[in-house]
This record gives sequence, structure tokens and C-alpha cells, in this order.
Amino acid sequence: MRDSFLSVRTLLRLRGWTVFLNLEHHRSDKKSISIDLVNTSIETDHTDYATSSIDFSCKACTTGTMVVVAVNNDKKDFNLFPQLTCEQRGCCWSPLDTPNVPWCFFSSNHGYTAHSVKNPNPHGKSLSRMPSPSLFGADIQQLSFHAEMQTSNRLRFKIFDAQQKRFEVPHEHINTVTSNPSTPISDALEITNEPFGLIVRRKENKKVLFDTTFAPLVFADQFLQLSAKLPSHNIYGLGEHVHQNYRHDTNWRTWPIFTRDAFPNGGTHNLYGHYPFFLCLEDNSGKSFGVFLLNSNAMEVTLQPAPAVTYRTIGGILDFFIFFGETPEQVVQEFELIGRPVIPPYWSLGFQLSRWNYGSLSEVKKTVERNRAVGLPYDIQYTDIDYMEEKKDFTYDKVNFKDLPTFADYLHEKGQKYILILDPAIATSKLIGDVAYGSYDRGTAKNAWVTESDGKTHLVGEVWPGETVFPDYTSQNCIDWWVDEYDRLYKEVKHDALWIDMNEVANFKQGSNKGCSVNKLNYPPYTPRILDDLMYSKTLCMDAKQAWGNHYDVHSLYGYSMVLATEQALQRVFGGNRTLMLTRSSFPGVGKYSGHWLGDNGANWNDIKWAIPGMLEFGLFGVPYIGADICGFFDDSSEELCRRWMQVGAFYPFSRNHNAEGYKPQDPASYGASSLLVATSKHYLSIRYTLLPYLYTLFYKAHTSGDTVVRPLLHEFYSDSDTWAVDRQFLWGKYLLITPVLDPGVDRVQGYFPDAVWYDYETRERLGQRKTHVELFLPADKLGLHIRGGAILPTQEPDVTTTHSRLRPMGLIIALDDNNQATGELFWDDGDSRGITEVKVKKNGVCVSFQNVLAMDVTNAGYSDPNNLKFETITVLGLGPSCVSKGCRNISSQFLVCLSLTKCDCFFSFLFVLNKVLTLNDLSLTLGESYKVQWDSEALDYQRVDCHPEENSNEAECKKRGCLWEVSAAENVPWCFYPEDYGYNVLNYAETATGIRVDINRNTRYRSSGRPDSPDIDNLRVEINYHTGDMLQFKIWDPSTERFEVPVPLTVPSTPESDEDKRLYKVSVTESPFGIQVVRKSTGTTIWDSSMPGFIFSNMFIQISTKLSSKFVYGFGETEHTSFKHDLDYHTWGMFAKDQPPGYKMNCYGVHPFYMGLENTGDAHGVLLLNSNAMDVTFQPTPSLTYRTIGGILDFYMVLGPTPEMVVQEYTSLVGRPVLPAYWSLGFQLCRYGYANDSEIENLYTDMKKAGIPYDVQYADIDYMERQLDFVLDSEFQGLPALVDRMRAEGMRFIFILDPAISGNETNYPAFEKGVAQDVFIKWPKELGDGIVWGKVWPDFPNVTVDEDLDWETQVQIYRSYAAFPDFFRSQTAAWWHQEIKDFYTNVMKFDGLWIDMNEPASFVHGTVGGTCLGENLLEFPPYMPPLESKHEGLKHKTLCMNSEQILSDGKRVKHYDVHNLYGWSHTKPTYDALLDVTGKRGIVVTRSTYPSSGKWAGHWLGDNYATWDQLYKSIIGMMEFSLFGIPYVTCICQCFLSINIDFFFTCPDPVAWDDRFATASKDVLNIRYTLLPYLYTLMFEAHTQGSTVVRPLLHEFTNDKTTWDIHRQFLWGPALLISPALDAGQTVVNGYLPVARWYDYHTTQDVGVRGKWLTMQTPLERINLHVRGGYILPWQKPESNTKLSRKNPLGLIVALSDSGTAEGSFFWDDGEGIGE
Repeated sequence: MRDSFLSVRTLLRLRGWTVFLNLEHHRSDKKSISIDLVNTSIETDHTDYATSSIDFSCKACTTGTMVVVAVNNDKKDFNLFPQLTCEQRGCCWSPLDTPNVPWCFFSSNHGYTAHSVKNPNPHGKSLSRMPSPSLFGADIQQLSFHAEMQTSNRLRFKIFDAQQKRFEVPHEHINTVTSNPSTPISDALEITNEPFGLIVRRKENKKVLFDTTFAPLVFADQFLQLSAKLPSHNIYGLGEHVHQNYRHDTNWRTWPIFTRDAFPNGGTHNLYGHYPFFLCLEDNSGKSFGVFLLNSNAMEVTLQPAPAVTYRTIGGILDFFIFFGETPEQVVQEFELIGRPVIPPYWSLGFQLSRWNYGSLSEVKKTVERNRAVGLPYDIQYTDIDYMEEKKDFTYDKVNFKDLPTFADYLHEKGQKYILILDPAIATSKLIGDVAYGSYDRGTAKNAWVTESDGKTHLVGEVWPGETVFPDYTSQNCIDWWVDEYDRLYKEVKHDALWIDMNEVANFKQGSNKGCSVNKLNYPPYTPRILDDLMYSKTLCMDAKQAWGNHYDVHSLYGYSMVLATEQALQRVFGGNRTLMLTRSSFPGVGKYSGHWLGDNGANWNDIKWAIPGMLEFGLFGVPYIGADICGFFDDSSEELCRRWMQVGAFYPFSRNHNAEGYKPQDPASYGASSLLVATSKHYLSIRYTLLPYLYTLFYKAHTSGDTVVRPLLHEFYSDSDTWAVDRQFLWGKYLLITPVLDPGVDRVQGYFPDAVWYDYETRERLGQRKTHVELFLPADKLGLHIRGGAILPTQEPDVTTTHSRLRPMGLIIALDDNNQATGELFWDDGDSRGITEVKVKKNGVCVSFQNVLAMDVTNAGYSDPNNLKFETITVLGLGPSCVSKGCRNISSQFLVCLSLTKCDCFFSFLFVLNKVLTLNDLSLTLGESYKVQWDSEALDYQRVDCHPEENSNEAECKKRGCLWEVSAAENVPWCFYPEDYGYNVLNYAETATGIRVDINRNTRYRSSGRPDSPDIDNLRVEINYHTGDMLQFKIWDPSTERFEVPVPLTVPSTPESDEDKRLYKVSVTESPFGIQVVRKSTGTTIWDSSMPGFIFSNMFIQISTKLSSKFVYGFGETEHTSFKHDLDYHTWGMFAKDQPPGYKMNCYGVHPFYMGLENTGDAHGVLLLNSNAMDVTFQPTPSLTYRTIGGILDFYMVLGPTPEMVVQEYTSLVGRPVLPAYWSLGFQLCRYGYANDSEIENLYTDMKKAGIPYDVQYADIDYMERQLDFVLDSEFQGLPALVDRMRAEGMRFIFILDPAISGNETNYPAFEKGVAQDVFIKWPKELGDGIVWGKVWPDFPNVTVDEDLDWETQVQIYRSYAAFPDFFRSQTAAWWHQEIKDFYTNVMKFDGLWIDMNEPASFVHGTVGGTCLGENLLEFPPYMPPLESKHEGLKHKTLCMNSEQILSDGKRVKHYDVHNLYGWSHTKPTYDALLDVTGKRGIVVTRSTYPSSGKWAGHWLGDNYATWDQLYKSIIGMMEFSLFGIPYVTCICQCFLSINIDFFFTCPDPVAWDDRFATASKDVLNIRYTLLPYLYTLMFEAHTQGSTVVRPLLHEFTNDKTTWDIHRQFLWGPALLISPALDAGQTVVNGYLPVARWYDYHTTQDVGVRGKWLTMQTPLERINLHVRGGYILPWQKPESNTKLSRKNPLGLIVALSDSGTAEGSFFWDDGEGIGE
């Protein structure tokens, strides 16, 4: 900067006096300021306070608790009249010889008294000022105090003016104080009332952490002071300054905080940022706390030896946050209050070059080329303000930088990036050639500038381009202008990221070109000890106006507000790309968006040292992307200094070499291609690039957990007091220790090595010493680099840019600790996309460790690297001289990898460990897949098949079954498992062109399967049929004894596929043990391999296991799953139809033994087990799957896809295409259980019409029935038939419910009487009595009044009638049911659809009335009981006795044991047939219990869920699963979650029951649904005719994008409409994934410009995020209040063009309810 002559007029108010100082000084150099006192005048100020009623005496004065008073006694002004001034303030005067100790200190009559207030918060107080002299006038007499525990580890307390609103920081991430505390705080906070003070304690040990009772509170308009005792001297933080040491000196050191463009030259003055935050380590327990004062006014903080801290600020309020941590690191994590740090793009972790004033683009390119030529790892090139035309923002020099628009392309060709700078100040002058400066003109038109005190006149100052104005980034007009200007710049000059500077805000004029007015803002009564003692020095006048307030209050927020505005600009320009921002000025919270550098340092040995405390402090401040200008900004850097700085700078998170104009170049190549500097720079930058996967993972942890990246040793070794002051070394995360050389002429350095195992990174040798200082020999080309034992560091072969290094093989460095163990983590993604979300990782990131095994376990699948990266090398440090063998096997495919290792003891001689370092090469372990690398044993625990799945396994019971018993350290691995040859062997094998037939017999060398009541069947028949090119069947049964087979008809071709070339699969059989392998011919992937041990086929227990093609498995039901993709970590799912509300691992209403497997190649297949007995399936990580069923046979059908959508099409071709519902059934529907009478329904209908909410269908639950009797209308609903007629006449439709159970206790109940006459009810077998099997369900006895105060079981016993259950397999039952429905429709009430419930079948008694089932009890309690809900009650729990007899349509008699799961299925078709016949129209049937092929006749709802938020996302999983099952008409009872009702097909509580906002939101979202009903109906038609899904998982459309394979919080309607709903309480944004396609926002019709990335989207209550996929045409229709009206409106098309400008779609239309094709 140029020299400047400054004239300053300062007003300083002392107590009782006003002192005017005219100061003039000449700034002759950048590092010193001389001030000459020219004139002093003193005048009395009689208005500041009255003396008549105040006792000026020094009360209770003592030096024992001295606290520095508000004015520093070393100032000239104070020393004019020191003792007089002190005593006039009512303070005590006591001169001392001790340096720095204040002579003037408070007496006890200062401060406030506290009074309780009526407030639900017990820590709300009213504060009244105690009578005492005023320090600076304008004391606030009445204050309010409010405290709350915001979390269990965060206390907030505020002190503010009780009568008048004062300025408070408008932080975008910090919530205001709430009225009620979230956590009781009585254990953490104690209040003293007179004088007021507070004591903050650690609740677990009552230790005092923050005690303000020893000094008074001062709260005046422009002077606020609070002091507090602290528990230790271990204080870190406060900024921004140069702290020459990381741990603070508490000997009366005062640090001013006020953002300032100043040089970080080692003084105590204020610098660029504003950080009133410190961390205090209490003791060697590690317990720590942090203190944050949320105040942006100028302030100072004094640390004194008590130890104590005093805050003095000159505005705002006192708003403190106390963070409690068990460790220092946890305190930083708790500071998430301000926002978690941004995760920078991967490329920004590469090395960077910059300088101020290259002079021309040709010189920039010379710099680039010479550093490329030496092979320097180097990713980013900058240009400073010299690229601009006359230093004007948003321009470029068209002479010296004429080719700048193509410079980014030049860099991109070699994988490098380009970053340019912008300053805030905007020139008022025109461009060269008298051309208008559009940026200034447009900003002026937008009123974007900071104004003078009048709020109108633009404040004018001077910065680099000359006369300038200053954008007011707190103004929306300014933000809009800034975003637009940046967008314009980017379109002209492409670049990759943005660097913002001079935003403190800097001004070369003092305040403005007019100076500043004399008033209390520009010359406050007290000025903190800021640089120049002048508020507006090198910045703006304090009375300048901004949208957020006076510049006096918001000055330190200028950089923060610029960051917020710039983030919007970056999002506009870069969209889904993460990009990078660097800011010089900062405030707590900027780390959420930006990085920072430590400013304009110098090329000297002090600044290389002081950079380390600076980086560590910004780690505390939540800005981990931090670094200093390598080699120094000012002055020429010697080769030695720059060499040592390049070494340590290679380990700065932000690693940039930058220097100023006028000095020698200092990029590494400028020192000579053969220089030692270049060699050592390349060496350590190559190590940096090798470790970038580790560094990037640290940034991910910072982003998701708030961890530090650059870390002080005390954070890891807090119990070692020798680490508390270490600040010449630092860590990367937990594991990498950097010990640089920081002094000239030195090759030996003392480094401290805490108590841990340490390995030299370069020699791989274990360090012999620990918990001591070690002298390291570090010659000119070396720095100290050590790995902590216990670490697993992910690595990657380095290259000269990250673009190229990310293509190279990866590796692991494993450094064993004292226990020969190690852990680590790796986060990996594309390195550039926005939308990183927190992923839950096991505690401390440690996965389960297995003895002698390296486990690479993936914990979350969100990214598939397109470069097919592989781990090629594993290096293990610290092994003993043992021999090892190597083996590895694939486990799964995902991306967030946890790594663990335990001790290795080896038995096989393949590789030898040399020098205690084991290197495994050429491993080719694919990144994103889970592996186990084992070198001690061939036993692979995860391949064990459980031989004792029942509880209480033990060795004796295990061996009785002929199985092996071996304890495993692996979690969930069975200890009892089958021998390798346990199972069956092939006897006879015959193959034909269309299949294979095999006879197999049991390997009798082993005992029976261990269940005496279920004898093994020794001889079995296997038949494999090639039905089509994409479908085969394999069936295993007992050829000698007839067993139950499922009577569900499937559609298979009459002629099998005999042409092998047309088959997608190849089948083979292994002989011993027997197994079937199915291989996809196109890829060679084995998708079924049942040659695993443990195949059992006994009378009542059948088990078969198969290896799976991958870990991506979907389906099986019906039960609640927490993710769409199954977790294969030993999870077992029972299947048995039951009246059971959704719950984790609880078997629910239907049974669907069907899954879809997604192979690693992206191909898909589906497998159905056609078996209707109770069963379970167990997944294990092999990956493999075990089926267990308790009856029937094994009858598998497999479809080969190869796409997921084709799998569903092929599956529904087999089981039956879904029914096409009536058009009106796609409209909105209302239902509830509990309507008291028909008037309630009528009122609801009226209210809905009045609200104008689209609404098509009304339901009646069992309330409409007389005593819950089917087909009998209750007296309270006698008006319902007429109401239904009226509603239907107005376009509405009506559906009523029918349960299967029929009461048998009525004297005149035709339904029962005719049922008995026609023999339709389920009975006992003849040999057991031939009577009806009675249960109890909803129907009550006649003539009873139910006492609902009684418990449920008693009510059932006393009031519920005996109920009979129709056997719907029988043709006479179907005819009886049909007639009852017809009679009701004809004689009682019309309807349009039927809802059938309780058809699992459900009963309120267990088995039968009385609970005693006739016949063999073995059927109720079989030899093996799957893990079902209430399995201890037996299979009869809440249903019929398993010995009950049913009769199939062919007359065959079967046990309910075999067909229980088919009851709902058998109920559905007769209901559907009756509906079509009696109404003559299509209508809809909705059933609760389902089985494969139920979708041919009915839809389904997901049952009786609960009004909890988790049910919302789980319902999406349920819908997608039923899409796989061939039942696309599916929903849940969505319980007030109407915001996504567009996605569900029916049933929600009535919107008019809520407030107007809810009703309006409901109307709006339903109007969207109704608009799109033509599209939805077309999808239903395609499902009906082609078997396509309607609600569609993203993976069905974007199978090549593995991110979609694990998405279940979004879904599609068909191929073209993406729904991203809000699924969590209080959610205002949704993080949604947009696969690679063009996507249009449905609401705005705009191309969102994001593809293949996660996108954060706003989601207010009134809006659901919908996106239309480019390339598709969606039919639509103007909505109306119901579909009868909307179908009369004109139709339209939404045409969403693809990238090629094309689109296609389909449209089906008919009368919406006709029967027939």
C-alpha cells in the first residue's frame, strides 16, 4: 500500500470529563505509527451523572480480587488525573509495583441486583443497577437476564436491556433464545442476587468453570463489561491476532477484537477476523469448556492471573454460550452452534500458487510452465487484482490479460484449476476510454451501497481502484446485485473458485473522503485497545448506515455478510459443484461456507512459527480450511526460509505460496529446477498428495462431526501436561504428527512425542522413545513426519494434480499400536458435488475388529467411483518377524469405509515380514466394496451357516446336530455351524434341452437335523425347468409322499425354452454337497449358488442357503424395513400373515417371499419361493441368504431381467398383471375409524366442498355396522344410504369395509344363517368333531353395552360374540359372499368399491374360543418356530388353530397350517368378482392381507401405522416393495402427513380438521395430484398391461448410477416425475439426489442444472419438491373438486426436452371405470 498522511479527530469520554484530542500522524512505513499530541482541551460535562446521592467512598476495597477497570491506566488520557478519575468512579486506588496490575479497581457497591420474574424459566431474572457512580454515562438501569440449557452440553445466557431493543447479531445459523429451556440447568448454573452474578459449574463434579461473582457487571449504552474467574490457565483461542504462542499468557494481557486491515507482524493489535471464543482445558482429565460471546461490536478481552477473563464491548448485548466437553475436541464439536465447516472440493487440497502483480498473463503462464516442467504437484493458479482493468471488480485487463477468458481452459487441459480475486470496494470512475463502468452503475441503480449517516448519501472512500463506494452485503438489493455481477463475470472469464479480500472492510481514507462526524458512534465514550485507538481508522465511519444497522454495530460482520452473499453467487454460477471460497475477514460461522488464510505475513522466521498457533486457533473457530502464505507475503524470501516453509506448508490444510508485488518470485521453480528447494518441495508435496484421501476424510469429519483437521497435541493427549503448550508441532487429525524446522541454520529439532507408538513416515521405523522430547536430525531437505500407532491411513499414488491422482491406485498404511490393533476411516465421493450429508458411522469410526484380519467394511453406499479405483497396496508397520499368508474375498459394494486390524499371527509361508513391515501388493480390492484380508487362517467366519438358529445355542446342543462349534470374535457370526459337506449328494442326473432332473439323498454321515418331531426326508427329487429365455423354475420335493403345494395359479408357457442361445442364464449342479448354480451368461455373474452347507428337508423344517451376487437385495415382506436395500449383517425376517401393526422385525399382514437382487454389474434378477407356510429368511455378509420354512416344498421361480423394471414385468407376467383401478380411485380419499354417525360424514363432506379441496372418495369403517356385523346398518347411520346417493350424484364415490368374520350369536342374521346352510365356514376336521372353529373379532353379542373401561382381554371375553370364518377357497363360499354383497348393494346402500380388512385372518382369541386347539399341538408349536411376533404363544396367536381344516376348490382338504398365509389372497378374488358384478363397473378393492398375485384383483394399504415421523419414510420403502410385489395400488394411512399426499394413493385424515394454512396447503398439493392424474392413470394402465411399476425406485431408471441403489427417501412416478418429500419433523430443506438427466423444477419449469449430484432444496409446508425428467411428455388436466368434473376439462401436455431437444411419452384414456380390455 502507498504511504499516507492521515488526519484524525478523536473524542474520548472519561468519567466526568470530555477530552478532545486532535491527533496527526504520518505513516511512513507499514509496520510503525508515530502519534504526536498537538492540542488538548478539557471541558466539564455536567450531564453524565449526578453526585448528590452517590457514595463515592471506596467500599470493601481489596487487592485480592482486583479486576481491571474499564479504562487502561497506561493511557495518556487516564494518566492526566489518575487517582482523581478513579475515585470519581467510585473505585479503589492502590498503586502497586507489580507490572501490569491495575491500580484502579472496583469496589463492592458496583453492579446490579437480581429479582425473580414470573417466567417458566427459573433462570430468568430482572436486574436493577445498584446506586454507584457511572463509568461512562448512559448506564442502563433495568436489565433482563435469561438462561437456558440448549443441549445437554450447551448453556446460553443473555443479558439485555429490559426496556429497549438493542443491536443483536443477526447470525444465520444461531437460533434466538426460546421461552422454555430444553434441559434443566439447576446443576449447571447458580445465580447470586445481590450483587448479581452467576456461577457455571460442571454438573457431574460441581467444578466451577465460569464465575462472575467476584466482579461487578457494567452495562451502559456504549460500555459493557463482564468478568469471570476460570478454573485454569490453559486458555486457547480469541482472535484474530498474532498469538506468538497457542496457550495464552494470563499475565494481564489485553486483546482487542475488531476486524481490521492490518499486518500480522506479531503485535497485540486486532486483525482481520472477530472471534470472541476461547477454549479452557480444566485439568489433565481432559474435561474442557468453551466460551463464546455473540457480540460483533468492538471489544477487548483481558486475561489476568486469577485466572480470570474480562470482556469489554462497546455495544450490543451480552450473549454468552458455554460449551461443555469431556475433551477439548468435543468442545470444538459442540461449537457446531455456528455451523459445521464446509467440505472443500478435493482439488482444493492440492498445492496452489499465487502472487500479487504478475504483471501480465504471459508471466502467469511462465510461472505455470516452469513449475509444470519440474514436475511439481500443483493444482491451482491464482491471479490477484492485477488481472483487473485498473483494479476494478468484474473487469479484466484487455491488454496485459487479454487471453484471460481462455486461461481456465489452458489450466484445465492439464487438470489444474483457476481462482481469481474480488474486493468489495467498487470504483466510481469509468472504464478506460470513458466507457461506463456497468458494475458501478447497476449497483447505484439498485441502491446497493453503504450510506452516510443520513441513510441516503453513498459513503465514498478510497481503495485500490481509487475513489470507491462500498457494497452493503446486509441489503438484499446488494446481494442481488453482487450475484448478478458475479454471474456476468463468470460468463466472460471462466474460473473455478473465488477469493475475496479487503472485506474488514478496508478503506484507505479515514472513514470517508469527507472524514467522520463528531458523535458518540465515531468517538464512543470508551474505545477498546484497537489499532490506532480510532474506530474508523482504515475503514468506514461508524455512523454509516447498513441494512443490518449502524456500521458501529455491524463493522465486524462486513466480511461475514460478504461471505453469505458470495455463497449465493457461487451457488448461482456453479450450481451443484462445490467450488471454493476464501475470505480474509471472518466471523464465527464463515467456516460453514469459506476458508481463510492468515493474511499479509512477512518472509521471516517469526511468521513461519506464528502460523502454527494461527492455524490451530482457526481450527477452534470452525474454519479448518486454513493456512498461511507459504514463504511469506512481504519481503524477499531466502532459499532456506522458503525451503523450510515449503516443507511445513505441504501440511497446511490450505497450502498456497503467495507473495506481494515488488519482491522476487518465490514459486518453487523460480529457485532453479535442480535446487534443493524444488527437490524437497516435490518430495513433501508428493507425500501430501499420497495422503490426500486421509486429509479429505478429515475434512469430511469436520463437516459432519465438527472435528478439527489441523489439531494441537493437547486435543489427543490432554492428560499429558507437556502437550498443553506445544505449538511448534501439530497433528493432522489423530494420527499424523508434523515436526517442522522453524529456525535458520538448524538441522536438529526437539520434538515432543506423547505416550503412544510412533513410526517415522519415511523410514517406517518405530520410534524408540515416547512421552518425552526427542531430538530429531532434520537436514536441509527433511522435516519430521510420524504416524501414531493405531492408525490406518488411506493413501493414493500421487500425481502432479488431483485430477490425475484420483485415477491412481489406492493403498493403506497400517500402523499397529501397543495392542497390535489399528483403525481408520475413508470418505470418498466425486470430490466436487454439493450435497454432502451426514452419514452415521459406528462410534469413533471403528468397525468390528476380527482376530488376525484386516476388515474393510463399507457403512454407507452413496457414491460409485467411475474410475474403478482399487486398493493395490497395504503396508503394515510394527509386525513381528512372523510369516503370513494372503487371501481376500469380496463382501459388498458401498462407499464410506471403516478399516480395522487386529493382531496377526500367521501359519502359512507365502510372504515374509522384513524389518517389521509387511507389504501386500497387487491386491486389486475395488474401492467402494467391503473386504476381509486375512493372512493367518483359511477359516472364513462369515461363510458359516447357522446350525442352531433357535435361542440358547450351546456346544452340546450344537454337536448333537452333527455341527461344528467354534467361538468367533466376529459379531453376529454363529458359533454353531454346518460342516462343509452337510446336506445332500447327487444320485442321478439327467439333462434335457429344457431342463435338468436330479435325484439326491441326504448325507447320512451326520446326524439328523436335530428336531426329533420333524424327521428328515432322505431322498428328494429336483426338477429344473427352463420356462422362457428369462425365467426358470427349480423345484425340490419328496417324490414318495405327497406334500402340500401352493394352489396359487401361475402363468408359465406351455412350451419351455429349448434354445440355449435364447436363454439369459446357464444352470449347473454341484454333486457334493448338492447345489444349484445359476449364472448370467452375459456377465458371468453367479446369481444363485445353493452349494452351501446346511441344506435340510425334513417333515416340518426345510432350510436352504444360497450365495448372493452382491449385497444389493430388495424385497421380502410384509414387514417394516428401515431401508429399501436390505442390511445383510445377520438380519432375520419372519413371514407369517398377522394382524400386527408395522414394527421393526414384526411380521405383518401379508407374505411375499420374493426378492430382487441387483448385481454389481447393474443387472437385476428376481427370485420367488412359492411356499405359503410360516418361514423366515436370514441374510449374512458373505453375501448369502438362508430360507427356512416349516412345511410344503421348495418351489423357486427366477426371472433374469436384466433391468430392475424388467424384473417386475417378468414377475407380474408370472403371478399376474396388476388390476387397473377406476380413474376416480386415484383421487383423494377420506376415511377414519370412529365416525359416530352419518352426520359426521355429512359435515365432513360439506366442509371439504366449502374448502374447495379436491376429494373423490369417502369411506365408512366398521362404525356404520350394527354391532360390527357385516351387511347390517347401524341405527346411527340410517341416513347414510341417502347421503351416499347424494354424494354419488355430485361426482363422489363411496367405499365401505367388510371383515371376513361372521357373528354366530344372532337370532336373525341372514349372512350367518345362509352361510351355515351353504357350509361356507372353516371347521375342524371330521376326525376332531366337524364343528365350526369359533373365534372372536369385532362383532358384539346382541343386547350388551360394552364397558370400555375394562381391559381389552376382558372385553373380548365378555362382549365379543362367537365368530365364524368363511373358507374362501370353496366355490360355494364365493357364491355366498357374492350374494351377500349383492343384497347389501341392492337393498341397503350403493357403493363403488370395497375395503376388506382383518383377513390374515385376525381373531381376538388365540386359536379358538377358550384357547384350546383340537388335535396335534405340534402344528401350533412346530419343531422350529420362525422369529415371529409373540412366537411364544404359538402360530395360533391372534388367528385360527393351525389344525383347522380348509377345502380347496378341487375338493382337497388341507390344514390351516399350510394355507394360513393364503387367507387374504383367497378372500380377494371373490370380493373383486362380486364388486364387478353388482356395480357393473371396475371400482377398486383394497385388501389388507396379500400374497403373490393379489395385485391382480386389489390394491393394498400398509396397515395400522402410527403418527410418527419414521413411519413416513418407511411408508415409501413399503410402497416401493409392493411395487416389486406387483401391487402398485398401495399406500399407507398417512396420519396427518398430507404434505406428501401427492405420492400416496388414498386415505388421509380430513384436511379441514386442521387450520386454514393446512387446508390451503392440502388443496394446493392435491391440485397438483389431480393435474397429473392422466399421467398417473397411464402409469396404472402400463402396470396393468406391461407389469411396470408406478411408484418407482430411482435405481429402476438409473441403474448405472450406484448412488441410486441405496435411495429410499425419494421415488419416482413412472420414469419421469421425481418426488423428494419432507420426511422429518421441522424439516425446511430436503437433501435430494438428482441422477444424471436433465431435470426441470415442476413449480418453476426451470432446468435446475444439477445432475448426478445431491441438491439441497427448500421445502416449506406448502411445497413438495417435484422434478420432471427431460426427454418425457406428461399428460395433464386442469383439476377440479373431483375427477368427475376434472375429466371434463381440456387436457394438456408437459413436454420436458432432453439435452438433444427431444421428448416422448404415452397416454391412456377410457371412461375410467368400464370393465373389459
